Amino acid sequence: MSTIAEQPHVDLTLGTTQIRLLGTAHVSRASAEAVREEIESARYDAIAIELCDNRHRGMVDPDALGRMDLFEVIRGGKAPMVTAMLAMGAFQQRIAEQFGIEPGAEMRAAIDGAQAHTLPLHLIDRDIGTTLRRIYANVPWYKRMYLFTGLFTSVVVDEEIPEEDIEALKEGDLLESTFAQFADSAGPIYEPLIDERDQYMAARLLDLVEESPGHVLAVVGAGHLKGIARYLEAGMADRAERLAALDTTPPRRRWLRFVPWLVVALVVAGFVMGFMRSPELGLRLVAEWVVINGTLAALGCLVAGAHALTVVTGFLAAPLTSLNPTVGAGMVTALVEAWVRKPTVADFARLRKDTTSFAGWRHNRVARTFLVFFFSTLGSAIGTYVAGFRIFDHLVS
Repeated sequence: MSTIAEQPHVDLTLGTTQIRLLGTAHVSRASAEAVREEIESARYDAIAIELCDNRHRGMVDPDALGRMDLFEVIRGGKAPMVTAMLAMGAFQQRIAEQFGIEPGAEMRAAIDGAQAHTLPLHLIDRDIGTTLRRIYANVPWYKRMYLFTGLFTSVVVDEEIPEEDIEALKEGDLLESTFAQFADSAGPIYEPLIDERDQYMAARLLDLVEESPGHVLAVVGAGHLKGIARYLEAGMADRAERLAALDTTPPRRRWLRFVPWLVVALVVAGFVMGFMRSPELGLRLVAEWVVINGTLAALGCLVAGAHALTVVTGFLAAPLTSLNPTVGAGMVTALVEAWVRKPTVADFARLRKDTTSFAGWRHNRVARTFLVFFFSTLGSAIGTYVAGFRIFDHLVS
């Protein structure tokens, strides 16, 4: 049995409230045991955990994925976010299956313990979707595709992970672990991924201190201990304003809104210049644009295991959608794939397990739809720039 002395933790006294910050790893047996032991001690009046409403709902209601409206997710532009969340969940699930550990066992232990002892349970982390959007906004635009391509690759590559490395995850949580290769204290990901969440959870705990003083156990990733403790000790007078600011997605820089349209304008200008020089050159530029953009988007569909109709749609749609920044090739191909191969209840039921491997992504109809979205979008994006440079090369040669 684990003892608290063996686990990273920080004890703080704020007025009449005593808070124990217990650092955990989301896939560690020792962490789950430590949480159970602490709650069984019957010393606490409330439990706080590093979960948001969406992550908590996914844990206590695993069938929620089966009620997801796939078409609405795609049409609503939520496919990138759902794909990223599925990929991160797959990373945690793969580690958990490798070592026979329930994903998020320490959070489950806290939830069950609070219920068994009739203790108030407080969800103190920021919504995962907001965190991902703020990470995306904080990363320079030219690094975003690299970031999320690397994220997706890192979670579907089938590699054994040593158990000692799992215990080392006590330095962070699922989000930090997934973005570990990209995040550092000087990087653009560090602030929204770690520091902002330290502030957010500290503010929520300070609210809890005012609302219901007593003994509080806060179960958080160990990498947040120092940051949360620092903000708790310093206090936060403008908590409401700070929480509101941290809960919003930063507005997109105005000039970035015009970048896609600038690319379109340059491509169209290239076509016009080509036809002005000669009809043959103009037709050649259009043909290369269609072939390069369409082929790479179709290739992305093939890599994802898409239906033949989806592949053809990708080829036909990409050259057109690349000239209309309001509609992406991935949205079109994903909608067609979901229509041609309608997901079954069994696909939703197997989603968590199937997404732990690339083969599983291609086999599961729900996961494959998002995979089609991802790879056709990537193919079309690459095709746009390759074809664009080809047009430029023809015009200057």
